[in-house]
Amino acid sequence: MRGYVIRFPLSSEMQFLDEQFLLNTKTAGRLYHEYAETQPIIDYHCHLSPALIAADHQFTNLTQAWLDGDHYKWRAMRANGVPEAYCTGAQPDLEKFKQWAYTVPYTLRNPLYHWTHLELQRYFGIMDLLSPASASMIYSRSSEMLASPEYSVRGLLRKMKVEVICTTDDPADDLQHHKAIRESGFEVRILPAFRPDNALLVDKPKAYAAYLSKLEAASNVSIGTYTDLLDALKSRHDFFAGSGCTVSDHGLEEMYASDFTLAEAAAVFAKARKGAAPSAPEARLFKSALLHQLAEWDAEKGWVQQYHLGALRNNNSRLLQELGPDTGWDSIGDFSQGQALSAFLDRLDKKGKLAKTILYNLNPADNALFATMIGNFNDGSYPGKMQFGSAWWFLDQKEGMTQQLNALSNMGLLSRFVGMLTDSRSFLSYPRHEYFRRILCRLFGAEMEAGELPQDLPWIGKVISDICYANARNYFGW
Repeated sequence: MRGYVIRFPLSSEMQFLDEQFLLNTKTAGRLYHEYAETQPIIDYHCHLSPALIAADHQFTNLTQAWLDGDHYKWRAMRANGVPEAYCTGAQPDLEKFKQWAYTVPYTLRNPLYHWTHLELQRYFGIMDLLSPASASMIYSRSSEMLASPEYSVRGLLRKMKVEVICTTDDPADDLQHHKAIRESGFEVRILPAFRPDNALLVDKPKAYAAYLSKLEAASNVSIGTYTDLLDALKSRHDFFAGSGCTVSDHGLEEMYASDFTLAEAAAVFAKARKGAAPSAPEARLFKSALLHQLAEWDAEKGWVQQYHLGALRNNNSRLLQELGPDTGWDSIGDFSQGQALSAFLDRLDKKGKLAKTILYNLNPADNALFATMIGNFNDGSYPGKMQFGSAWWFLDQKEGMTQQLNALSNMGLLSRFVGMLTDSRSFLSYPRHEYFRRILCRLFGAEMEAGELPQDLPWIGKVISDICYANARNYFGW
């Protein structure tokens, strides 16, 4: 079954989500439609399920494809007074969807309003606004389309011209789904990313012991000492490299860069291994030592390392206990980032072990800090070696993206930026790349028409296409 045809209005008056959406000048429209729109997508950080890609999963309905696991939508629904049973609970899929349809009209000026309707248009050709009145029709039509072969998860990726995806994978993962995908001949490259956050949780001895058991089984290394831990992680680091991984990723509240010795780190590990919680300074020392070692391995292999900094996670202890992590109880934190981040990067740079690095900031108050921090360690060895990563999580909306782009423009080289990613668990999230590209072209187009940038469409168009695609392709070597 073919999708429904999208027809843009021909009137010069701008309509909601027409072909000039967010493009408020003629030059912005030319930049987007001639240089950005057709670029393939490299999604170098996301949380898509390799298992679903390996199985070429077919969603039964739009609730399963759209709402399951999406804490952005759950937070909006809760704010709109929707009971939890319709978010993470056991209500029927159609009833959950109707509650989302009830919520969407109330999301005006939240990026969810734009994303929802972009996704309905781009995947299903549905031009109607989602509301209680249209919910049943949209649910029925989209679910019918999702049942067709071209709407399997692989088909959804093809539809959006996705070229490369990096998933997020624990060192203890066996990567069997990635192997199955490679062996299937799927033309979209699905690569693992090494995310060792659990290996740092020495301040939670009970959970840490359970995790170390998983790591032991995966690495075939008995972990009794800090040296054993390093051996196990190095074994998995090597295994990931052999499976096509060239990217690491870390989700941290803040960077850890305490002074340490191996003996001190080993003593903290031994304390935790005995079931005792280290003090806060001890935990920071341990995390500093392990993060440094992991970064050295990344540099030795020529990987790109990514650090997502600034999330204050799991704020609602009652509902965290009831529903678990990653269900929508996180917020922007106000951690002090500068000194530790500088010390961490400097320690690696002095040893010649600083890999290509992307720093993601969650607190907009720190945008200038991050934009200037990368300049301290760009050493001319590679264009844009140090990156101020795209507006992340709560900031991946029009204002947040604009602030990140402006900070990078004012204090670095936007032209060398590696562009957008989805950071999403949903296979329907790829119009976020379009959203970013339109905002990017809006900024350049307005300044060209104001005389702040030259009317050099070929060169500025190249910069636009580089940011949308080529910079990431070259930076990651894909």
